[in-house]
Amino acid sequence: MTTLEFSYSLQKLSSSLKPFAMKLTRDVDDANDLLQDTMVKAFTNRDKFTEGTNLKAWLYTIMKNTFITNYQRMVRRGTFVDTTDNLHYINSSDALIENGVFGSFTMEDIQVAIEKLDDVYKTPFLMHFRGFKYHEIADKLQIPIGTVKNRIHIARKLLKEDLMVYKHKN
Repeated sequence: MTTLEFSYSLQKLSSSLKPFAMKLTRDVDDANDLLQDTMVKAFTNRDKFTEGTNLKAWLYTIMKNTFITNYQRMVRRGTFVDTTDNLHYINSSDALIENGVFGSFTMEDIQVAIEKLDDVYKTPFLMHFRGFKYHEIADKLQIPIGTVKNRIHIARKLLKEDLMVYKHKN
């Protein structure tokens, strides 16, 4: 198939691809962009088309794959599309929400809560906090690794409960 014949076939099939583009994008402008991208990709890759096969199916596949690729790219970017007319609101300081958790506890409060722990929980917790691996703690304390993990878990839970009680008192 010559380039002219291929071009003519693409032009003939473009009108039948438009409804599929609308179904995928649900927007007229995006559908037109998708249709154009599909036609450009089909034309630039015309050497990959095997004559005698279904050109329409080939174009549908290109369109579907282009849509999926564009969608994945948009999701990866984490693009936020603001459809409001008030675009300056995005950067306004009125939308700023501060997280007050950083100022809620002092290191002294945390230290007091740790000191309240039984030694059976405090020792493995502090070792883990200082950077020891589970297996190192188990070897040092001569207890099974599962027991080490369990005691550290319980210590965290007790600390959380103790600090939440402290927070509600103040």
